[in-house]
Amino acid sequence: MDIARQDVLEALRKVKGPELTGNIVDLGLVSEIVVSGASVFFSLTVPAERAEELEPLRAAAEKAAMSAPGVEKASVVLTASKKAGAPSRAVRPGPSAAQAGDVPPPMAARAARPAPQAPPARQGVPGIGAIIAVASGKGGVGKSTTAVNLALALQANGLKVGVLDADIYGPSMPRLLHISGRPQTVTGRILKPMEGYGLKVMSMGFLVDEETPMIWRGPMVISALTQMLREVEWGELDVLVVDMPPGTGDAQLTMAQNVPLAGAIIVSTPQDLALIDARKGLAMFRKVDVPILGVVENMSYFVCPDCGGRHDIFGHGGARDEAERVGVPFLGEVPLDMEIRTTSDGGTPIVVASPDGPHAGVFKEIAERVWARIGEERQMAGSPAIVYE
Repeated sequence: MDIARQDVLEALRKVKGPELTGNIVDLGLVSEIVVSGASVFFSLTVPAERAEELEPLRAAAEKAAMSAPGVEKASVVLTASKKAGAPSRAVRPGPSAAQAGDVPPPMAARAARPAPQAPPARQGVPGIGAIIAVASGKGGVGKSTTAVNLALALQANGLKVGVLDADIYGPSMPRLLHISGRPQTVTGRILKPMEGYGLKVMSMGFLVDEETPMIWRGPMVISALTQMLREVEWGELDVLVVDMPPGTGDAQLTMAQNVPLAGAIIVSTPQDLALIDARKGLAMFRKVDVPILGVVENMSYFVCPDCGGRHDIFGHGGARDEAERVGVPFLGEVPLDMEIRTTSDGGTPIVVASPDGPHAGVFKEIAERVWARIGEERQMAGSPAIVYE
């Protein structure tokens, strides 16, 4: 049955606020409720200095949400608000309501405080041979277009490929791959990925309406990313391409620190302004020990369709020079071309729309270099290389 957000809100109104007065809904502590199949996701905003003390409040909210009709799983995180000038702090979920013995929040607070934990190990995803991140230091450089065409080119080269759209705030894959609808629940909380052009795909864009803003703080983003990666029936894949959001924030650190990435690809345009941010992305992945598979220069040049003249609108060769400077491979140049733009907007990426054309050829060459780099990294790490025929 479909879950009504109003039913969840009514259930949450039974949970008293931090001072045992009012309820968490009317006090404005509950974020937007996201529904996915039989699961609901939301956060509670609490004062930073009381975050750990109010962990039982999170457990009580989770239990209340589970009582709403149709809800089989509830994922609730505490998001700490902050005072002016004070750093904000996110709190990881602790014991469930059952573990806390259903004791009212003030009485259970001290007993429910979680013990310090070591940094999480990078656990692989069953069935997925390699996970690669496609990232950029800033938006507007064509990262998502590059990611989807790279995934399709890897598939054209004989691999089984999936795509995880990790850009929570601006998911692009539903439009790029012309996929609509909601994922189905396979069993319990496990979702079946959507499919487009032979790719298995998961995106926040399938779970919320296209025009709905995702007004989430870091903990909600981390929770959503983890569930889209680990609670999806991906099946057997040679490679999962992760379209990262721009920048070096929570989503990038979550993937880099919690997932055994086979490597990262940095997408940049040639001009200096984009390269400044690309350097930050390179530095971040290196600091968390993620191999850099290489750099792609997107919008590298423009060939006039009327006169045939070549124009370096954003400059040219900046990404190649930067790759050489920092000692990482340069994977290739993708031109600025109207056909790439129109096919992407139309939901038929260039590798599908014109598989034998020159632009698809560029992406296939990049895909070959990427897969060769993964093999090289595995050999250096002492693992057997994987090749395709």
